[in-house]
Amino acid sequence: MSQRIPAEQIRQQLLSVLRAWGMSDGHAATTADMMLETDLRGVDSHGISMLPTYDREFRAGRLNMRPSFKTVREGPSMALIDADASLGHPVSVHAMNLAVDKCLESAVAVVSVVNSHHFGAAGCYARIAADRGVIGMVTSSTRGVSLVPTFAAEPVMGTNPLAFAAPARRNPPFQLDMATTTVAAGKVKVYKLNHRPVPPGWVVDDKGQPVTDPEQAFAHVFERPEGGITPLGGPREVGGHKGYGLAVMVHILGGALAGASFSPIRNRTQKPSDPHNIGHFFLAIDPRAFRAPGEFEHDLDEVIDVLHGARRADAAQPVLVAGDPEMATRAERLREGVPIPDDLMDQLRTVASTAGVPFVLAAGGR
Repeated sequence: MSQRIPAEQIRQQLLSVLRAWGMSDGHAATTADMMLETDLRGVDSHGISMLPTYDREFRAGRLNMRPSFKTVREGPSMALIDADASLGHPVSVHAMNLAVDKCLESAVAVVSVVNSHHFGAAGCYARIAADRGVIGMVTSSTRGVSLVPTFAAEPVMGTNPLAFAAPARRNPPFQLDMATTTVAAGKVKVYKLNHRPVPPGWVVDDKGQPVTDPEQAFAHVFERPEGGITPLGGPREVGGHKGYGLAVMVHILGGALAGASFSPIRNRTQKPSDPHNIGHFFLAIDPRAFRAPGEFEHDLDEVIDVLHGARRADAAQPVLVAGDPEMATRAERLREGVPIPDDLMDQLRTVASTAGVPFVLAAGGR
């Protein structure tokens, strides 16, 4: 079972906990906004459901709630920022906006972030670029090790997200936000919270066999050393090696380029108490450097219109483009509230109690 909670109540709960942990008002507001936006888009694995995980990381000393971001290297079209072991949301908003600022002067810009932590949904940051009239691409390394490479029996990579957004004029921006695994690890957590069987093909055991029981699937992804999530596409016969290759590409851009850690090596060389040292990659491209103002957006509108107008396999199911489902979910959840499973509600109540702040998510704010 789950309850529908109004967006503003979720934002207030997030703000109160983050401030209690010592975050500045500005960083707390940015983090709460990004986490809420993630939930509104229907990415339930990366929004408020992450708060119990952040709580554990904070109490283990792996999260710096009062960071001082440091620009390590900088040029006209690039920058490398040290996030000072902080939660990834504030530094990522800063980095994406900096990349946009620089691309408006130099046509193309890249900002990399090192020494960061989980940053939520990559698509929220790519959308910042599109809202400012430029193309944005985001990748990130990950701390978790859950992707089982093609032909392997154990996980080596993370879910390694890739996001891309581009502005149109008549249509909403094109917004692609995807894990390079068949499904994000957090989605398996969501299925466990809701006691729902995991679809076949998401998780495999050490023999490569599908695991559908939510408790067992969660264990293979988060607790056991063997088995894990399949690369995007699943087995090699249906293209899983392409998802595997994309996952490595994402780590090269999001992790290796910035100097962030690679989790299998980190597990052998660093202490559990060390910060995660996650890396992020933010690319911004100004279409006006390549086309006359408005031409790119006009062409993208035509592309989107053709895709929407494609003959339907099912008359009741429109043809969609990336971003359509998220924006429909966002509008619905702003009206009806965000569903929070009862198991997660119990965990959030504990987080609020431990932080010493009121629990405002229950009916009537009690």
